[in-house]
Amino acid sequence: MRSPRADVHHSASSWQQPCPPPASVERSSLIEGIGKRILALGEGRLLVGIDGFTAAGKTSFGHELAEWISAAGRPVLRATLDDFKNPWEDRHLYDRESGEGYYRNAYDYEAAKRLLLDPCRSPEAGSCVLCSIDPLTQRDHSSEATPVAADAVLIVDGVFAFRPEINDYWDFRIWLQVDAELSVRRGAERDQDWAGSEAESIHRNRYLVAERIYLREVDPLPLMDAVIDNSTFTRPRVVSA
Repeated sequence: MRSPRADVHHSASSWQQPCPPPASVERSSLIEGIGKRILALGEGRLLVGIDGFTAAGKTSFGHELAEWISAAGRPVLRATLDDFKNPWEDRHLYDRESGEGYYRNAYDYEAAKRLLLDPCRSPEAGSCVLCSIDPLTQRDHSSEATPVAADAVLIVDGVFAFRPEINDYWDFRIWLQVDAELSVRRGAERDQDWAGSEAESIHRNRYLVAERIYLREVDPLPLMDAVIDNSTFTRPRVVSA
């Protein structure tokens, strides 16, 4: 007998992407396989991190995975690390616009831990916050609590998800693999509306530089439970597990 669909709670952030429709049998099968591996970890709360280069498809993958887990009967919380960045009003205090500065200064890991990760990890906590500062409007959502069920699965996507500051929280780690040039091309196309002619430069000289620092300093890939080649959306494949 199929379990009733459970709720999926999303962030209040205006930086939202819709869940893509099923793209192929191959993709749906891969999502199902990853979902089954996650649920096999146990009936209590589970924390899943999804990382990879900018525009690797992390948010879409997280939404698809959330839909499958919800359909399997487990409540899901969806969050992105982009909703836990330091506010722009403080940017005079640090460099956030070079690649080095973006890696060192963009994200507020203390807020992510206090508002999201610590409550979801603690059995005693009944709620968490899925968004601290909206990355577009800069509205502060840190007082807006979302209930956390005892068997909830938290799925968080974002670059640098396995930095030492927050790496120990995850029960399951996913890396979406794409070529660096594909990351730059996808990201520049995605961000044309707000970055205009600067989009490619931002991705190549800020985000890609930051991600290479991350790879060099942290070397996250050996930590992964699943590495997935997401170069072709309709034909993702597990590279290692």
